[in-house]
Amino acid sequence: MQMLLFALFSLFYALTLLGNGTIVGLICLDSRLHTPMYFFLSQLAIVDIAYACNTVPQMLVNLVDPVMPISFAGCMTQTFLFLTFAHTECLLLVVMSYDRYVAICHPLRYSVIMSWRICIILVMTSWILGVLLALVHLVLLLPLPFCGSQKVNHFFCEIIAVLKLACADTQINEVMVLAGAVSVLVGPFSFIVISYGHILCAILKIQSHQGRQKAFSTCSSHLCVVGLFYGTAIVMYIGPQHRNSNEKKKYLLLFHSLFNPMLNPLIYSLRNKDVKHALKRILIKEDTSRER
Repeated sequence: MQMLLFALFSLFYALTLLGNGTIVGLICLDSRLHTPMYFFLSQLAIVDIAYACNTVPQMLVNLVDPVMPISFAGCMTQTFLFLTFAHTECLLLVVMSYDRYVAICHPLRYSVIMSWRICIILVMTSWILGVLLALVHLVLLLPLPFCGSQKVNHFFCEIIAVLKLACADTQINEVMVLAGAVSVLVGPFSFIVISYGHILCAILKIQSHQGRQKAFSTCSSHLCVVGLFYGTAIVMYIGPQHRNSNEKKKYLLLFHSLFNPMLNPLIYSLRNKDVKHALKRILIKEDTSRER
């Protein structure tokens, strides 16, 4: 079973790196994709690559050798990076929804509102806030004594699983995890819902069927990713905490950290004509260069 899971997770890991790497490469190489929407998409793909690289390799090591330990420093680093990438992805999805809101509700002012300077500021803010929020949890986690069992009951060093190993009162830490989840998940998700409420009203006002269909197609991929990410995250960190649900949430987090990064590029590429056309142009260029 361990070897089967190792092969399966290795395949998913390879697909995650390949899919997200392809999106980043296409956006960098094709000048037609040098727009704010695809700039944000490239950042999301980078976060998904980092997400997978942070958790999956150690998981694969443990499947090959379950006794193989992770160091305390390695565990703390993994926890910090996981929180950083999770917070950053939450904020990037909000930025992407704002970009779609401006594109559909204020199309004539889009190039002014979403200038490259604003886009870079929004992305940098997402990354900086992601690091700072994760740093708060790390500062509260490091002073705790870990004198009992050192076996993390999870697929990686997830913060709730690590807190259960502490030999001190972790109530402040747990309150901060809940407060952080509410602020990073509920607040941004509410903003996304409001944005798409305005987008829906604007789309319904479009007279032509083709125009409505095009507007819906530009938002559908992002909505799928938002549903997958926020749905699993809200259930894990804001849903009721009891023994029976904790084991289920462990597998849900495996889906969240392993399958979401793999599915995101598939959702965007399968439902996005620009990405597919860019891939065809790159492949045609390679074929013609080889023939020469």
